[in-house]
Amino acid sequence: MTDRAEHKQSALWENIKVIIQALLLATIIRTVLFQPFTIPSGSMMPTLLVGDYIFVNKFAYGYSKYSLPFSPDLFSGRILASEPERGDVVVFRFPPNPDIDYIKRLVGLPGDRIQVIEGVLHVNGKPVPRVQDGTFTSDYRQDPGSNVPVFRETLDNGVTYDTLDQSPISRGDNTQEFIVPEGHYFMMGDNRDNSLDSRFDVGFVPAENLIGRASVIFFSLGNDTSFREIWKWPANMRWDRLFKGVE
Repeated sequence: MTDRAEHKQSALWENIKVIIQALLLATIIRTVLFQPFTIPSGSMMPTLLVGDYIFVNKFAYGYSKYSLPFSPDLFSGRILASEPERGDVVVFRFPPNPDIDYIKRLVGLPGDRIQVIEGVLHVNGKPVPRVQDGTFTSDYRQDPGSNVPVFRETLDNGVTYDTLDQSPISRGDNTQEFIVPEGHYFMMGDNRDNSLDSRFDVGFVPAENLIGRASVIFFSLGNDTSFREIWKWPANMRWDRLFKGVE
């Protein structure tokens, strides 16, 4: 074998090793630290919009089998577990079908009593204070409407965020009282009249199903623009949302 052929073979092998190392590093980062997600629906408007791309902090709550690619059944429960806080925006596996990822706001901790009365969230018998905070209109084709009333809620731990209240008589505006079981959480979307959450078929979310806490918006495209439509990016990029923290 000539020196030239040996050099080509060596360069090829070095390139393969770099690619393998990069893939391993990306897998480790995705598994252990941060995982990208895209927002497919308007259930978390106005906090998260359709077309937002976010990083989820997987270290925040520790790890379960759902933290791993393909969710292998290697162990149960969570390791290096940390308790989420009321008000966190959480990505989790849908309890009736753990192959599906959901994102909602955590409003109920284990032992909490949660109820919605005339559109007002109540935690342990106390209404969560809220004040009107303008209106919201989405650039998403299946938006909740124009000039939807926005209400800013403030939880007892100081976490504050905006919610939408399109109708005062939607089916989620008056609920039974839910008592959150040990090891479970109660989730609600910020778009209160257009969110399938723990008030409905999601039910209580087991701690094992938590993937992580939504951390930052790293990319955002409006007007139903597909990520593949690169030529539309300049006109439809939501520049003001890039690298915005999720609150």
